[in-house]
Amino acid sequence: MWNPEYKVVWWGIKIWNKNLLELSPEQRSNEWIFLSFQNVPEIKWIKLSEYLRTIYNISIKSKKTEIKELTPFVFKRFIKKYLSELEINDKFLERDLNVWFSWWEKRKIEILQMKLIWPKYIILDEIDSGLDLDAFKTVANILKNISNENNSLIIITHYFKILEFINIDKIYVMKEWKIVNEWWKELVNEIIEKWFE
Repeated sequence: MWNPEYKVVWWGIKIWNKNLLELSPEQRSNEWIFLSFQNVPEIKWIKLSEYLRTIYNISIKSKKTEIKELTPFVFKRFIKKYLSELEINDKFLERDLNVWFSWWEKRKIEILQMKLIWPKYIILDEIDSGLDLDAFKTVANILKNISNENNSLIIITHYFKILEFINIDKIYVMKEWKIVNEWWKELVNEIIEKWFE
């Protein structure tokens, strides 16, 4: 959620008039934001089951403080339905976080995280990266089902195929760190035909 090597010298990041730059990483984690990485990091010595249980407990308690945290035993029973939906073998829970996972397996784990915490703001950075056509279609359809009136998806991509599966409200074109154009979905057709000049 924050790299101390970077310093923000202008602009800010605000959600509902709350400046995220003024919050600690722990406070930011309670703002219901999910970020999907283009290159998903591998983290040794952290079990996937414990990581998922931790983010679930933090998320649910930020919404309903009276709810008790799930124990490891109860969580493994609770998560089974999500593993089944995404066709994830429950043996993955005992593996280190993303270590030696394929691209497709890493994407499944990211989608699993979304289903566990139901964030309000979902930022997807090249979610289609590294996927074959079948896996890509599966991810696109799952995102279509996750998208609803209670959340916002920001999809960063160079591959417009994903827009055939997900209804979008607006297109923004960035060049050299600036938004240089914005329009409705029709802008995609113009970019495909002429590219962006």
